[in-house]
Formats: sequence, C-alpha cells, structure tokens
Amino acid sequence: MIKWIIILLIVAAVAGLLGLHTISGVAMTGAKILIGIVLVLFLLVALGIVAIA
Repeated sequence: MIKWIIILLIVAAVAGLLGLHTISGVAMTGAKILIGIVLVLFLLVALGIVAIA
C-alpha cells in the first residue's frame, strides 16, 4: 500500500508541474485516503486491537 501512495504522490507532482491540476488533485486525494487507511491500520496494530498473522 505504501508503494501505491508513493506512485500517487509522484503522479500528483508531475501532473502539477505540467499544469494538469484536475489529475493532480485526484491523485493527491487518492494518496490522502490511502495514508489515512495506513495510519488507522497502524494504530490498530500498535494498540493490539488487530493482530497480523
């Protein structure tokens, strides 16, 4: 999932530099959503609520 976040951030940066603001916004929104999911999963694992086998 971290790989997808990095890819979306790179796409957003390149699209922003090329002036494609809509594509940049969509990629950034996707990256923000994935970052939120990763943080929630990390907190659940850190607090011991969810165990990864």
